Parts: sequence; C-alpha cells; structure tokens
Amino acid sequence: MEQSTVSPVFVGRGRETGALDAALRRAAAGEPHAVLVGGEAGVGKTRLIEEFLQRADEGGAVTALGACLELGAEGLPYGPLAGALRRLHRRLGPELERAAAGLEGHLARLLPEFGEADGAANDEYGRARLFEHTARLFERLAADRTLVLVVEDLHWSDRSTRELMAYLIRTLHGSRVLVVATYRTDDLHRRHPLRPFLAELERLRTVQRLELERLDRPEVAAQLAGILGTATPPRDLVDRIHRRSEGNPFFVEELAAAHQDGCLAGLSETLRDILLVRVEALPEETQRVVRLAAEGGSRIEHGLLAAVAVGSGAVPGEDALIGALRTAVGANILRPDTDGEGYRFRHALVREAVSDDLLPGERHRINRRYATVLEEDPELVGAELRPARLADYWYHAHHPARALPTALDAARAARRRNAFAEQLKMLERALELWDTVSEETLATTLRPYDWADTYPPCACDEDGHDACDRLRLVDVLAEAVVAARRAGDRDRGQSLARRALALVDETANPARAAWFRLQRARMLGHLKRSGAIEEIQYAHRLVQGLGPSVVQAEALALDAAHGMLRQPGPQVVATAERAVCIARQVDAPAVEVHAEITLAGLLGDFGDGDRAIELLAAAVERARPLGHDDVYTRGLNNLSSLLLAHGRAEEAVAAAREGLDAARRGGLLLNTGPILTGNLAEALLAAGRTAEAAAVLAEWEDRPESDTHGEFMHRLCGELALLHGDTARAEAHWTAALASGGDGGQPQHALPTAALGIRLAARLGRPDRARARLAEALDTVAADGQDRHLLALLADAAAVEADQHPRTPEGAAALARIAAAADGLVPRCALDRGRAALTAGHLARAAGRPAAAHWAAAVAELRAAALPGPLAAALLRAAEEHAAAGEREEAAAMLREAAGLARGRGDLPTRQEAELLAERLGLARTDGADRPGGDGLGLTPRERDVLRQLTLGRSNRQIAEQLFISPKTASVHVSNILAKLSVGGRGEAAALAHRLRLFEDGPAGGPVDGLVAGAV
Repeated sequence: MEQSTVSPVFVGRGRETGALDAALRRAAAGEPHAVLVGGEAGVGKTRLIEEFLQRADEGGAVTALGACLELGAEGLPYGPLAGALRRLHRRLGPELERAAAGLEGHLARLLPEFGEADGAANDEYGRARLFEHTARLFERLAADRTLVLVVEDLHWSDRSTRELMAYLIRTLHGSRVLVVATYRTDDLHRRHPLRPFLAELERLRTVQRLELERLDRPEVAAQLAGILGTATPPRDLVDRIHRRSEGNPFFVEELAAAHQDGCLAGLSETLRDILLVRVEALPEETQRVVRLAAEGGSRIEHGLLAAVAVGSGAVPGEDALIGALRTAVGANILRPDTDGEGYRFRHALVREAVSDDLLPGERHRINRRYATVLEEDPELVGAELRPARLADYWYHAHHPARALPTALDAARAARRRNAFAEQLKMLERALELWDTVSEETLATTLRPYDWADTYPPCACDEDGHDACDRLRLVDVLAEAVVAARRAGDRDRGQSLARRALALVDETANPARAAWFRLQRARMLGHLKRSGAIEEIQYAHRLVQGLGPSVVQAEALALDAAHGMLRQPGPQVVATAERAVCIARQVDAPAVEVHAEITLAGLLGDFGDGDRAIELLAAAVERARPLGHDDVYTRGLNNLSSLLLAHGRAEEAVAAAREGLDAARRGGLLLNTGPILTGNLAEALLAAGRTAEAAAVLAEWEDRPESDTHGEFMHRLCGELALLHGDTARAEAHWTAALASGGDGGQPQHALPTAALGIRLAARLGRPDRARARLAEALDTVAADGQDRHLLALLADAAAVEADQHPRTPEGAAALARIAAAADGLVPRCALDRGRAALTAGHLARAAGRPAAAHWAAAVAELRAAALPGPLAAALLRAAEEHAAAGEREEAAAMLREAAGLARGRGDLPTRQEAELLAERLGLARTDGADRPGGDGLGLTPRERDVLRQLTLGRSNRQIAEQLFISPKTASVHVSNILAKLSVGGRGEAAALAHRLRLFEDGPAGGPVDGLVAGAV
C-alpha cells in the first residue's frame, strides 16, 4: 500500500510567503520584480514555490515554470526558459503565437515550436537580439495580465540561461512580470559560477533575496502531524526526528517514512544512507529502473527510459516497466514531470545518492546504452536537447572516439542558439579529448566546421589553395577563440589564441596567423589592456605582401578605428581609405562600411566637416540593409557625434534616437545602447532641451549597466548638475567620471571632462584647481584631431583667468599657455569659430586690450550655430562691452536674450549672472518686469563689507577682527549673503563677486573697469 510521506499541511514559511505575495502585488501594479529563493537541499524550496504558484494562478496570474537540468558542469543552454515557454505554449496556444509575431525567427532558437530559426548571423549580436526579443515577448504577454516566470534549480543553470535571466530582470521595466528563481546554497562552493551572478543581481533594487531556514521544533511537529495523520504526534518522536533531521523538511519526511516502516532505530547516521534506505527497500526490479533513471539525467523522458530499460533487460517488457515506475512513484522516489512525458526524482539528493552508489563500470555501461539508444532513435528526446545529451552520454561512457565528434556537434548546436558559453564548454571538451583519439579516427569521423568570422582556409598546398579535407586541432581552437570572445570570456580566449598561434606556421599560413592576432586585438580592446594596436600592426605585416583579403581589410579597418579614437592624423586617414578599397575588392560589405564610418569621422576632424557628414550619412544608409546591426548602430552613433560637433544639435538628437531604436530592435541595448544614450543626452543638453536630457540620464543612472561608458555619462550628469547650480552633485559626478576609466582615456571624453572640472573650479572660486586641470589635460591628452574639444576647453580656462584680479604669476603662466595652445587650432565650423572668438576675447580682457570685436564675432558665429549655452556666454560678455561704452539699450537687449536662453535650458548660474548684471546697470529685469530700487544685489552696506572680506579668503573670525564685530555676527552676515546671492558656499560667493568685479579694479582702460565705475 502507498503511504504518504509528504505533509498535506504547508508548514511555516510565513515570512517567505508574505514576501512572494508582496512581490506579486508589485508586479501586478507594473513594477517588475525578481525574487531569488535560496536554501540547502531538502529545505522546502519546491514546496514553497508550488504553494505560491497555486495562489498566483487562483489570483488570475499566468504562471510558467522551468527547471534547470543537471547535465555536465553547467546544464543545457536556455533549458529552463525553453521549458517555461513550452508550458506557456500549451496553456495559451494562439495567444502566445500572436505575442511572438515578428519575433519567431529568433525565438525559435529557444523553442522550436515557433518555427524555423532565421538566418541571422550566430555572433554576439545575434545573442543580444535573442535576449531582446525574448524580453519583448514577455512584455507583450504581460500587457494585460501578470506573468510569473519561475526557474528552479538555478545552481545547475548554464551560463547562457543566467545571462538571459539577468537581461530580463534588468530590462523588463514597467512590465507586469515577476521572476522567481530557486537555488541550493549548499552547492555554492567558492568558485561556483552562480555566486558572482547572485552578487550582481543583488545590486539591483528590483531584486529580493530570500534564504529558507530549517524548521524549528513546533514546525517539525506540525509537519509530522500532517504526515502521520494525527493531531499530536508523540513528543519523543518529534524530539528524535527534530534532532536527527535538524529541521530539514526532506529529512523529516524520510525519517517519518522510516518510522512508519518500523526501522527508525536501525538507520545509519550518514546522509547517504538516509537517502538510499528507501530505495533499497524497493523491489529489485524497481531498483534497477531507478538506477537507470538516475544516470539518464535530472529529467528522463519515458520513451528513452523504456528503450534503455527494456533493451538492457532491466525489465522484461513495457508492462513490467510501468509497474516498476508506479512503485517508485508511489514510494515518492520518482514523480511524473509536469509535462507528463517523463519523470524526475522527487528530490535531487536521492538521484545523486543513487548515481554515486553505482560502480564505475556499471555507470559507463548505462551511459553507453543511453547513447546507443539515442543514436538509433533520435526522436526519443527533443531536438534542442539531443546534441548535448548525446555528447554527455558518450563522455560519461568513456568512449573518446564517439565523445569527440558529438561534443563538436553539441558545440554547433549551442552556437546556433547563440549559447556561446555552452559552445565554448563543448569545444574545450573536444580539445581535452583530441589527443585520446587516433589519427585514423580523426580523419574519418570529424567533418569540417561551418566557420564564421572570416576564418581563412588552410593554405597548405603549393598553390596556396585549401587542401585540408578534415578538421584539425587549430580549427577547433579557432572556433573556441571566437566562442570565448562572444561569451565574454576574453581571458580564456587570449589563452586559446596563444595556444593556436603556437601551432600555426606564420610562413606557410600568414593569413591564419594574422586572423588569430586580430582576435587577440579585439579581446585586448574589450579588456581595456595594452597591446591591441601592436597585435593589429603585427597582423597587417603578416598579410601586407599577400593579395587583397578580408583579413587584410579587417586589419586596416581596426588599425584606423583605434587611431581615430586615440591618435588621429593624416596617416590614419590613409589607412581607413585603404581599408575601404580592399574591403570593396574582396566583397566584404560589413568591413567596408565599418571602414567608411571611420573614414568619415576622420575627415570630420581633418577635412571638410559638411562633406564628412554627407559621407557618414551615406555609409549609414549602406549599412541599413546589410543586417549587421552593430555596423548600423555604430554609424548612427558616430553620425550623431559628428553632427553635434558641428553645432547641428537637433539633427544629432534625431540620429541618436534612431540609433537607440535600432539597438533596441537588434537587441544591442547593452552593447551600443549606453554610448548612444550618452550621445542623445549630450545633444539634448546642447540643444537646450534640459528636461529631456535629465530624463534620459535619470533612466541611465537607474539601470544596472550604468557603469559602462562611465566617464562620458558621469560627465553629462555633472554638466546637468552644474546647470542647476548644484555644485556638490556636479563635483561628485566629475570625480566619478575621473575614477571610472570606462572610456579608456579617449580624448573626446577626457577633454570635455577636464572642461567640466575647470568650470566647476571657477564656480567654487578655486582658480588654482582650474589651472591644475588645464595643465593636466594639455600635458596628458593627445591633441591631434581634437581641435573642437580643445577650443571649448580653452574658452572655459580663459574665462577663469580673465575673471582673476589682481593677476598672479600662476595666472599669467596659464594665460600664456592658453594663448599658445589656441594659436595652433583650426576652427572648422561656426561653433568652433565662435569658441575661438570667446577665447580671444577673454585673453584680450585679461590683458586689458579691447575685446569688443571678439565678442561681436563670437555672438555672430554662435548665433549661426544656434546652441543656447555658448551663445548665452557670448551675449553676457558682449552686454558688458556695450554697457561699458554707455550703450545701455544694446546691453539690456543682450542681457534679456542671454537670460532667456539660460532660463529655457535651466542654466541657473548664467541666468543669475545676467540678472545681477542688469540690476547693477539699473536696467529693467531680464524678464521684462521693473526692478525695485537699491544696489541691485539686495545686500546691506554691512553685508557688502562682509562680502568684500570673503573675496579675500578670510574666515568668520578674521572678518570679525577686520570689521570690529563678533564672529557670531559675521557668521549671520555670511549666511544672509549666501541666501541673497543664491550660491552654495563661501567660495561660490567670492567667485561671483570676482566675475562681477564688485570690488577690485580691472586693468587700466579695460571695458569692465568702466562698467563697474559707472554702475556701482
């Protein structure tokens, strides 16, 4: 007779149940959430999930559960997600198909029921597209319902599954989706791959981690009461079972079953014996079936188990097998899988114990039988599972001649599904087995790999044609290098490439050697390590004497791209032009467009900017139909940067938005998305659309991938904070930008970051810091091709020095260096010419020379560029000039325009400066209202005296001594001054007084000198 060892009463877990229910409510309200449920084996994770899913179903949610399979070291790629989708397919049918409309080609890599996989390249971007389309599917399914996705046994998950889950958790913003995952904590050794995954997810605010504790004594008593069917189990029985199980619910069940069988006292203390005692109590025929099932995997299909069990003679026929299975299910050893097509052990610990109890020869024989049966009838398992299962059976059967080709087949299958980590695992298994297989077997059983990534053929005959008709070790290494690069395991890829290069004869196969060098260069670039350019140049030397080839074109294109970012110049332009030419000759359109994009960017730095924009726009259009989303989004990214550099901010906004849309469609939001987001925010800031820029940056800061392109993004956040007058936040972001190192010291990021630091130092009244930042930028950043960024930097630095009186030797040295640096720059557009005029005007102002012509030129050029920030700065300076000349109406008009531009873009410091200058001149308010009487700043005479002392850098005690007041009174005056001037500190107040020349006299005859004398 069947006896129950599972309590019909769900015991304890109130805290965990409440947390899951709360997460479900948040998801239902459109706040996606993830809960990670951990606990030791047998602690009740599955029971908790079963109870929760039942309540969720009753509440109207749609639930889908998938389980990771224990197969090899890391399981099958995407196994639990495929299982969950299959259950959704059975439950929703046509509704799921409608949600997948337009996405089927990629989703078919997860679930064959969606149809044929599309023909897109199986590269790292194909993997990104798969992730993005999976997220879109879940978003559509959750549009009008709550969707609960559960993944069990995450400790067995493959890397691709983990990465896809992380992507879903990160990107399902605003969707009614709850993700729940369970894992065994006692399996997580120090180097277990799940540990860093869990640590990464815990940083996200939408992720909650629950750890299930063991049951206490009252809970064990309640569990026993349910199992035994009695209200109050005997006290001594509760004490014994609680002591021996230590509160683990699974062990409680096993011990309760032993008690019911009357053999509690005879049990071994070891866990293994506790787990095996009930198996050993089964009939011998049932035990044989259970042993076979244990080697079949954590889930075993009925048809496969039947073929192995009946074929091996473990049972005499199908009826006997059914009887044995019924006995095992009745004893709670096995349970039918939720699909109803197979079986799994009710607890993984039991399967592990049964498998470990097998003799080595017995285990090898069972695995060989599984492999043989599966080869004879491949339909016994699903097509997506078959290659990895077959490879695993042959491997554990210790049959290298069959394990090697099946490992390669499994690697191919993983690549087709964009599961590159699992592809790499199988390729490394093939490398491990290579030397154990005879040359004859290698020659007859291994078919050539279907290579990707332009891997050149082996030129091993006299004519240089491919004479190899079978796979070689170096070929497997080549595919493993690519798999490692795509999987993000670039350190391993470097090691594999070094091993391959040791096998390649550079003289006989220069193209192959160059190809491996280029792979190393790409990975070094991703790792932000030195040596990439040396590898590229080495590769180019290997192939430059050969005829045109794809490898040659790639080497030149990579060389030009690196040069554009770090040391642009005419030589790099020539390299890019040659790359375009060779790529066109060998019909490599993706390489050709990559090189054209680089060439256009270089021409924007060294040639005709308008022509460069035309060339780049044309390259983007050629990239559109190629199907290479990485090429297309790179083109749009560079186009938005080039447009902004030439003052065409609104066009730059449109290009960046188009790039982001393309990245979203192609699944590249985690690849090119951050840099495109930065370009969009920068263009919006430049266009004066500050609120939109703030929203873009806020979304970036809220995303877990916000550490990519950190220097760029933190700099933009600092720019925004400085516009709003928040110097503390601006300084925090500027410091974070310097610390990130995320952009590899590229001049186009380093120079604007330095410029932000200069403006921040000026705002804080620290000209010494501004000079230090200027010197560091000019000393350490490569200036070639960076004229536009240097022009902006020098204009900011010159403004700081022009505001300083009296002049110091350090200030004079800084001015001399600014003038020398500006002398060699070539403005190429109205924006550049306007910034050059600003620099010239500040240098003239600092030297006491007339600056009116410079300000007029700056206003004219910057008005043509139509960027509100630089134009407002030029208008302020020109207004001062007009005021000094007694031209009050012209000054008032310019101040009103400057204040309006500043107000429109949320530029608080510029607006305040314009309004304060208007007050000092006794002009109407910049917003058109009349000014009340007074000195224009709202300061009392005593507060003006205190402000004068602040500009000299004196403390409250020193101010008190100078003015014969108490330190407390001085402190009150300082607080009032800061409030009236709307500044954040003493340094900012002093800096504002310096800029407005409230106390010091400027150089004799200077325009500001006349303005102050006539106005204050």
